[in-house]
Amino acid sequence: MTARKESRPHSDRLVAAFALAALVDLVSLAVGFDPGHTVAKPLLMPLLAACAGVRGAPRLLVLALLFGWGGDTLLLSDADPAFLAGMASFAAGHVCYVALFLRNSRRGGYGRYGASRVRALLPAPTYTVALVTTVTLLWPDLPADLRISVAGYSTLLTAMAYTAATRLGPVVGTGGALFLLSDTLIATGVADWPQLPRPELWIMLTYITAQFLLAAGTLRALEARPGPMATYGEVRSTTP
Repeated sequence: MTARKESRPHSDRLVAAFALAALVDLVSLAVGFDPGHTVAKPLLMPLLAACAGVRGAPRLLVLALLFGWGGDTLLLSDADPAFLAGMASFAAGHVCYVALFLRNSRRGGYGRYGASRVRALLPAPTYTVALVTTVTLLWPDLPADLRISVAGYSTLLTAMAYTAATRLGPVVGTGGALFLLSDTLIATGVADWPQLPRPELWIMLTYITAQFLLAAGTLRALEARPGPMATYGEVRSTTP
């Protein structure tokens, strides 16, 4: 308990730094200031991962955020190999998220956070239909060499969004849904569909919010459980 209290000032400073980086990134995108986006975007996930680590997050959560950082950095390039590598990095992050959600759900569930209610409202077929519909609509307009990769990634992303909602409840589930929306916006751009003005602004707004909700919601659920988080097989981070 003492370690957790001592971590709060460090966590609060890191959250403030993350919020500042997010603000700089979004404002830069809104006004078309590319250097601001180039500098701020790679700072987002390391700051969020550091905040989670200070709060004693499971390693899988920290890894998921760091894989997101890898994807963010790679997607700053417009080259096709960088896009595929970035998608692979995000996919690894989704694997971490799914494993984290399933592992902690098996260890007692999050019924009081509304996970059981979400399962009733959003059964698996809902996500399956959304996945199949999206991939079917995008397929003809995607570059031929990206179709299989995008379909596979979309399947993994949908699995992450579903397990987020049905294992950890509405806050984490909203994060998963926003991640799904953000990457769908990217896919429509790759497919050369009509875009909203400043499309990258909406992509980053939904993405930043998604990752924050995934991290904050998971930490809230873990910290609300009786006993230290270290009992779930993870080593709590210590503060200097």
